[in-house]
Amino acid sequence: MRDGLLISAMGTCKSYRTLLTEIIRKDVISYLDFIDQVYHEKIQIDPDIAEIKYKLKNHRTEKIENIITEISTLEQLEQTVSVCTKCALHKTRKNVVFGKGSDKEKLVIIGEAPGAEEDETGEPFVGKAGQLLTKMLSAIDINRDDIYICNVLKCRPPGNRDPLADEIAMCSNYLDLQLEFLKPKYILALGRIAAMRLLGKQSTMKEFREGEHNYRGIPVHVTYHPSALLRNPNWKYPAWEDLKRLKELLDGKNG
Repeated sequence: MRDGLLISAMGTCKSYRTLLTEIIRKDVISYLDFIDQVYHEKIQIDPDIAEIKYKLKNHRTEKIENIITEISTLEQLEQTVSVCTKCALHKTRKNVVFGKGSDKEKLVIIGEAPGAEEDETGEPFVGKAGQLLTKMLSAIDINRDDIYICNVLKCRPPGNRDPLADEIAMCSNYLDLQLEFLKPKYILALGRIAAMRLLGKQSTMKEFREGEHNYRGIPVHVTYHPSALLRNPNWKYPAWEDLKRLKELLDGKNG
């Protein structure tokens, strides 16, 4: 799997050497962590090795940030995110969930973070919440394959807990670049966390849903996350009204 990534990166990404270095660095860090955990009390660790480990841990984030400046396509960005170790979530993830879809409808839907099913498959919104989202879109005549779906975080938080502030900060550049490459006409934020990340402010869901917002000039509409609708079916009707308003804008019926 990793060999395939390298071959793909070498063929399409100017920074493949940096990607290769990052993968090797990640392997070395994992090995040092393993040695430290298993043999911590049984062997004496050379201070020089500890110093190397410290430098690697601090240097790896700088390398990822340097790669970002060289990315010019969505595909290159996905390759970079697939080897990201910027926050602790890389230690518990099974798969990076970058995003999936098309820019045909010029609509990007953004959730907060992958769940268990998404972590298993590497695709966004494939669990029960994703199935409900597909039905909701179908009800307003939007084919899920014609839109793009992603999350604020690209890795699953353990136990599906809420994303932490530092995790959101580490992933922010990735989301910003995704939107820059996709150039949507509209963004639909699912839930309060996604809305706060895009709009840079805290508010209630009522205020988010009823207000007019934009992200770098792109209109942002906010509705309930499908998982919230599964927990509280009473919110389904307000969510339906939100989607109908969005559909009218997509169809140009608002004049």
